[in-house]
Amino acid sequence: MTRPLLLLSLLAALGAAPAMAQETTETEQAPAGSTNIGGELDLGEADTDAPAQPGQPQTYIKETFNDWSLQCLQIEEAEDVCQMYQLLKDEAGASVAEVSIFKLNNGGRAVAGGTFVVPLETLLTQKLSVSVDGGQARRYEYSFCAPVGCYARVGFTQEDINRFKAGAKAVVSLVPALAPDQKVTVEMSLSGFTAAFDQASSLNQ
Repeated sequence: MTRPLLLLSLLAALGAAPAMAQETTETEQAPAGSTNIGGELDLGEADTDAPAQPGQPQTYIKETFNDWSLQCLQIEEAEDVCQMYQLLKDEAGASVAEVSIFKLNNGGRAVAGGTFVVPLETLLTQKLSVSVDGGQARRYEYSFCAPVGCYARVGFTQEDINRFKAGAKAVVSLVPALAPDQKVTVEMSLSGFTAAFDQASSLNQ
């Protein structure tokens, strides 16, 4: 049965950029010169004893295929929806972007969908580009931005998927807004891509 694309988009949003999100402190100091009556402000803490809200979707890692994870969304009274996922890091090990890929049914020429999440400081007028093993790059428009980053929601043809399956690595390029004359590139490993894609496809029939 065809899975609703909305659930797949929700899965991408739920799994987006936890590693890229900036950390926050439990308390914040008042700016110099301001009046902070009673001292530091209490920002609260999570109530670990509170029961989980009913119907709240949960994501989990079902399987790992080399550099790709199979990330799934638990849905009450229905089969879980799964997608491929990889966190993209630079040579220093810093998180730069995230990518998730999922099988599409009745998507026309697009046999799979993908979501790239990049930092908010990305120049959106310059498209995201993806090339495989030094081949010709394909460029994609950004769709929207959220607090965790900016999203490019793309479609992959069968030819694109075949290139990913046959390749060793892809290069994802973006342009930072503060340095529009430069490019930031990060490798997307294709090790395990075929096994992860085939498994995700079999689960999302």
